[in-house]
Amino acid sequence: MKGIHSILLACFIASAFTCFFASAFDPSPLQDFCVAIDDPNNGVFVNGKFCKDPKLVVADDFFFSGLNKPGNTSNRVGSNVTTVNVGQIPGLNTLGISLVRIDYAPYGGQNPPHTHPRGTEILVVVQGTLYVGFVTSNPENRLITKILYPGDVFVFPIGLIHFQFNVGNTAAVAFAGLSSQNAGVITIANAVFGSNPPINPDVLTKAFQLDKNVVTHLQSLF
Repeated sequence: MKGIHSILLACFIASAFTCFFASAFDPSPLQDFCVAIDDPNNGVFVNGKFCKDPKLVVADDFFFSGLNKPGNTSNRVGSNVTTVNVGQIPGLNTLGISLVRIDYAPYGGQNPPHTHPRGTEILVVVQGTLYVGFVTSNPENRLITKILYPGDVFVFPIGLIHFQFNVGNTAAVAFAGLSSQNAGVITIANAVFGSNPPINPDVLTKAFQLDKNVVTHLQSLF
C-alpha cells in the first residue's frame, strides 16, 4: 500500500507541475521585440498600448469608417491592404483581434508571400476568384492551396508563409480577421531582398543558389 501511495503522490506532483508550467507563460508579444530596461524613465514601449482611463472612453475609441472604399491597386503587386488594428481602433487594445480589407487588381493582382508572426488569419472572399495557399514548416514544406469564390473562407495558421493571387479577369475583394490586435506582417521578398541595411549578397547567393548578379539585381528592385 505504501508503494501505491508513493506512486499516486508522485503522479499528483507531476500533474501539478504540468498544470503550473502550462499556465505560467509569458503573454504573446504585440510588437517585434520589447527589450528589458532597468530605468523606467527611459522606457518607451509596453507590450501593447497604455490603457485609457475608462471614464474618458468614448464611442469613437471602438469605431472605424472606410472599409467600403476600394483600395488603390496600381502598384507592383497589384493589391492594397486596408488595415484596421489597434492603430486605427484604440478599443482593440488587449482584445486580440483585428481586421483587413484586401483589394486585388484583375488577373495577377496578389498579396505576395508573407507571414503574420503574431496572428492566425481567416479570410473570406466577397468578390472575384482567388488562388490562395500556405506552406507548412520544415522539413515537409508542404503547399496547401485552394481556389476560392465569393462566400468561401480559408484559414492561414499563425506564422506560416501564405499568399493570395487573383486568377479572375475582374477585380477581387476579400476581408480577413486576425487573432491579434497587431498581427504584424513580413513580406518575404521585401524582408530578404529589401532589408535595411542590405543582407550581404554572398549570404543570399548561397541560400537561394543564385548568381550573385541576380541577387544584387533583386536587391536593387526592393
